[in-house]
Amino acid sequence: MDFANQIILVSAGLITFSIFAGVLSSRIGAPLLLVFLAFGMLAGEDGPGGIVFDDFAVAYLVGSFALALILFDGGLRTHRDALNRAFGPSLALATIGVVLTAGITGLAAKFLFGLGWAEAFLLGAIVGSTDAAAVFFLLHLRGLRLKARVAATLEVESGINDPMAIFLTLALVGIATASHSIADWEDAVGFLVDFLWQMLGGVLFGVAGGALVLRAVNRLQLSSGLYPILAGALALLVFALAQGAEASGFLAVYIVGFTIGNNPHRATSEISRFSDG
Repeated sequence: MDFANQIILVSAGLITFSIFAGVLSSRIGAPLLLVFLAFGMLAGEDGPGGIVFDDFAVAYLVGSFALALILFDGGLRTHRDALNRAFGPSLALATIGVVLTAGITGLAAKFLFGLGWAEAFLLGAIVGSTDAAAVFFLLHLRGLRLKARVAATLEVESGINDPMAIFLTLALVGIATASHSIADWEDAVGFLVDFLWQMLGGVLFGVAGGALVLRAVNRLQLSSGLYPILAGALALLVFALAQGAEASGFLAVYIVGFTIGNNPHRATSEISRFSDG
């Protein structure tokens, strides 16, 4: 079997088994993402699958592409009334909460596993972002319902905490791979300015890009099946432009999704169904 067919076979098999894993997760009551993670570990080089993959560039490309689409979908699903009801608590959880989670986890990793400070806090930043999907899934299995304000807070926080966690992770990766340590890192002002531009630039690109995407969807006469593809492609374009300007493309693409999901346009049902798939 040639290399191309091997790639197709392995990719199709992984996708198929991942979909079947959804059935397993509902039966055992485990979050779907946890089942995916376990399946990936089994398929990797340390598991029975034995798939060896160590190409950082491809991993970064695929990860960025997937994260952009995930955040775009998260924005589409965030309702304006939920944002208005729970913006304050959600913002606190998505900023201060992420930093505290990363800090506590980093301290635990430092003293329990003997990691360096940069590596320990990097581990904390990686797990600092939470996802309400896992919480909602478990509550749904148990037949429990949250109060409207609590549910709205979790929903909004799960969408807006990713840019913060991603920024922390990338910053700590830079520190961990640099020639100096956190203790003698002198560019604190530059770090703060970079952070502020990441957030502010992400908002600016997101608001402007969302308005342009919404206008394009409303103005162009297309087949109904092309509107979701157009919206997704333009959202990725906004993401790439924001990243190119060293702003937060992840925050920008989330705002684009929020803009499309909370304003009337001719392809509301088509984009919603495509997102559900």
